[in-house]
This record gives sequence, structure tokens and C-alpha cells, in this order.
Amino acid sequence: MELPWGARCAGLAFFAFSVCLAALGVVLLVARRWPWCSCHVCRAYLTGSWAREFTNLGDWYAHLLRRSPTGTVHVHVLGCTVTANPANVEHMLRTRFDNFPKGRPFAALLGDLLGDGIFNVDGHAWRHQRKMASLELGSVAVRSYAYKIIAQEVEARLMPVLADAADRGAVLDLQDVFRRFAFDNICKISFGLDPGCLDREMPVSELADAFDAASRLSAMRGAAASPLLWRAKRFLNVGSERELRKAIKVVDELAAAMIRERQKLGVGSSHDLLSRFMASTGVDDAAADDKFLRDIVVSFLLAGRDTVSTALTTLFMLLSKNPEVAAAMRAEAEAGDGGETGAAITYEHLKGLHYTHAVLHENMRLFPPVQFDSKFCAAADVLPDGTYVGGDARVMYHPYAMGRMPHIWGADYAAFRPARWLTGPGASFVPANPYKYPVFQAGQRVCLGKELAVTEMKAASVAVVRAFDVEVVGENGRSGGAAAAPRFVPGLTASISGGLQVRVRRRVHT
Repeated sequence: MELPWGARCAGLAFFAFSVCLAALGVVLLVARRWPWCSCHVCRAYLTGSWAREFTNLGDWYAHLLRRSPTGTVHVHVLGCTVTANPANVEHMLRTRFDNFPKGRPFAALLGDLLGDGIFNVDGHAWRHQRKMASLELGSVAVRSYAYKIIAQEVEARLMPVLADAADRGAVLDLQDVFRRFAFDNICKISFGLDPGCLDREMPVSELADAFDAASRLSAMRGAAASPLLWRAKRFLNVGSERELRKAIKVVDELAAAMIRERQKLGVGSSHDLLSRFMASTGVDDAAADDKFLRDIVVSFLLAGRDTVSTALTTLFMLLSKNPEVAAAMRAEAEAGDGGETGAAITYEHLKGLHYTHAVLHENMRLFPPVQFDSKFCAAADVLPDGTYVGGDARVMYHPYAMGRMPHIWGADYAAFRPARWLTGPGASFVPANPYKYPVFQAGQRVCLGKELAVTEMKAASVAVVRAFDVEVVGENGRSGGAAAAPRFVPGLTASISGGLQVRVRRRVHT
């Protein structure tokens, strides 16, 4: 049926308006940026020419920062200062913490996904949520509860999945396996609910898929040369912004269902984090502040799934290229208490595995799950290296690049060498200065779930190396330097494009 003349005119008018608005955004971008900055850094960023030499944007930043005398560069088209200087990082995260908040621009970028969760707010809202999270995550009862869940997930799900792949001689996407493993764990620890993503049938999780899409598309906003571009697309509900809106709608619906289920089950005697948050705030009935709880759910998912799964994935990529490190981990695990073949390792024995602890930290030095973090300078400031930062300017510190700085880690910065973390006669693990290794952030925003995350990674990695040999196949299994990076997908956390394809073989115990 043909539309009335008036409707057709209105449609054409709206289409013309949309095109003009998009064109205006492009014109403003060009007018504001291109003519006034023709430096090689800005040209390379805008044209994408950096990709001719570097696998990932992070590798390009690391190259620029190594060449900079101060370890700091400006990307003018982004209005951003990027630093890999530990003194600058300490200035931002400790000395002048209040002058370097997340800021309104960051909150706008991720607000649709993270809402007013702890990772996206400043001031009183951040302090309130952090105090609550600190009390709960520091609880002995929560830590004990969490370790039991992790150990059970390793034994009952992770190991059978790998054993099945080994018996069938199948190629397995280890990144997908670890994502499912971490998602099951974070849902059980945080919400007291079991999605069963790592069951033998490997069921599809609508929430996990939607969360992946929302994370990736939200990160794309930050990579845009001007916020006008994504704001215009959001206003018009087109392209990536339309896709993002759909993904967030799914996340919202499933998070709401999760909260309703938790409320029905009651919170009185539950140890999961959501129940404890609800009990401590009196939020335990239908009149609860569902928006507050929804933002907590999303924050827990971001903190507890992607970071752990990413770190485990890159770890086994490195162990495949460095079998002597896997052998040393195995020898350490099998010595002392809990060392008999096939026996589950106790929490206390796990804590004492210093070499394994070093391996995990060395892996995250080279491949931090969160490759960079941004702050906004509230009032004009001067960084310790002499860099002037204007008010409301964006400042990014870059853990991925910092792990590749010779002035921080020495001439062998590219080598995967866990021994750099060990010292003394007993080869004890010694942590690095957190401002030269801000993988878990540092200062007042240091990650509260660090110990839980490391415990989860330790439990999984030790169990796997004791029972299996894991060989990476495909391009990520090629020989080369430890710092040779796989191709990462744009996102809030680093994930490997195409996954990590592996063959798993049972170890023959002698």
C-alpha cells in the first residue's frame, strides 16, 4: 500500500535531517581536529596507518611511549595525554587522587552499560559502594565460600570438559572455556545462582553474549575521534548505537530477573555478595532500589568474568611457548602438602605457591586484562615528568605499554621470565611497586577483588598443568618472543580475536 503524500514528505524530511546531522558531526570533527593537528601521531591515529606496523593499538602506544624521553605522549585528536611513567601514575592515583576522577566524559561513555556502578562513579557514590564492597570482600566467610565454589567448578566442570576434549582429540577454544568457567564462578559467588555455562553441553548464555556485545560497543565509543559521532548515532538509533541499545536491553532484563530470583530466595543466610549487599542496605524486598542493584550486578560481571578469563587465556598461550615454566609450576604444586598425584590442592597450599604466583603476575605484566585506564583532570595540573595537563583533559595511563618499558623492567622486558618476581634463598614472591605495575590499579581505587581473582586463576591453572599438556594451534601458537601479541578485540577488557585454539593431552604420570 502506498503511503500518503504527507507521510512520504515527512519521511524524506527526517532522512534529510539525519544526513545533515551526521554530516555536521563529520564537518565539526574535521574543522576542530584535522587542520590544527597534522603531527605524525594524530595522522597515524586518524588514518589507521599505525596498523601497517603494529598488531594492536596498544602495541603502537607502547612503541611511542618507549621513544618518548618522559614516557608520555599527546594524542591531540583525542584530547588525551597517554603515559607509561610510574611517577605520573602515582601522581594520578595517590598524590592528587581527587584531581583525577573518572569524570563526566567517562561516565557518559559507559553510563548506558555500567550505570552508577562502582567503576563509573566518583565522590560519595563511589566511596559508599567501595566501603560496602570492602567489608564484604574482606570477610573470611565470603572468601571461604568463594574458594569452595571455585574448587568445585574446577573439579566438576573445567577438568571434565578438558578431559573430554583430550579423549576425543578435539581442538578446543580455551578462551571460550575460561569465559564460561569465570562466568559460572562470578554468578555463583556474586549472586548465588548457577548459569551452568560450563556444563558438558556448553549451553549458550544470552546474558554472557549480550554483555560481550555491550562491552565491545561501549569501548568503541572511547576510540571515536569525537563524541559527536557516537552521540549522533545514539540520537538517531543507528549502526553500532542501535546494536548497543539492544544488547543493554537484554542485560537489563536478565539482570532484573536475576535480582527478582535472589529476592524470592531471600538474603538472610546467603553468603553471595548480592545478598550481603541487599542485607546490609536493607534492600531485600520488592520495593528495593532495582536500578542500584542492577548496576551492582553489571559491575560484578565486568570485574569477575572478563578479567579472570582473559588472564587465564593469555597464560596458557605463554605456557604453550614456554613448557619449562609449566613444568616448574607442576613441580611446585606437587611438592609438599596436597602434592600426591591427583589430589585436590588445599587453599593454604595454594597460597604458598610462590612460583605460580610469579607466573601469573608475569603473564599479566605482558598481557594485563585491562590494557589502559583513563582519568579526567579536574583542574589544570603538572605531572611529575613536567607534562602540563589542562582542566577537563583526559589522561590515560597504560599498563599494557608499561609492561613493555625497558626503563621499568630492564632490557629483557619482552621476555616471559617469572623469576624476575622472586628473590631470596627461598625464591619468595615479591610484589612490584603498584605504580609501575598498575594491573590492579593502585592507590584508593586498587582492585578489591584482587586476592579472589588471583586465587581463582591459581586454582584453575595449577589443576590444568598438573593433569594436561596444552598446545596452542594456529597463529597464536607460533614461536616468537613472549611479548609478541595476539590480535585483541576492542573492548573494556582484552580478549583474543578468534579465541585461543588448543589441543589438550592427558599427562602420563610416572
